[in-house]
Amino acid sequence: MNAKYSKESLTVLTDMVLPGETNPLNNLFGGELLARMDRACSISARRHCRRIVVTASVNHVVFRKAVPVGSVVVMEAKVSRAFRSSMEVYVDVWIEDRETGERTKANEGIYTFVAVDRTGSPVKVPEIIPETDLEKERFDGALRRKQLSLVLSGRMEADNATELKALFN
Repeated sequence: MNAKYSKESLTVLTDMVLPGETNPLNNLFGGELLARMDRACSISARRHCRRIVVTASVNHVVFRKAVPVGSVVVMEAKVSRAFRSSMEVYVDVWIEDRETGERTKANEGIYTFVAVDRTGSPVKVPEIIPETDLEKERFDGALRRKQLSLVLSGRMEADNATELKALFN
């Protein structure tokens, strides 16, 4: 199985925030944004492995800026690292000014997907080759994030989390 570049999984979803998708402050519901982010990440993961993918976890979400009604919202998702059958997908969320086209980062998130066959059994996925500085940074951090998740869920002993331990030595 040949490794792939992160850029091959790039997925960009652009949409507009409508009144029925907003809270009483006329900002996009957080759950609605999470669903949009999940869809973008799902497409990205599938592009990487060309298999059925399922969301395994939402590892991290940052709501930095509210997304007002009428906004053009752009989600950019890309696989940051692939493990045996799982993939970490990083998604950046931008608000695009309709008149100038200028983008402001509003949110970001990190999702984990698992590739499965038609019976739901995990299958191997290609490795990732990061190229840009940002891709390399996210690639390197992915192993630490995975180890932290495994330790917190009780599926890994803290002493075995070598990448995490290295941060403190």
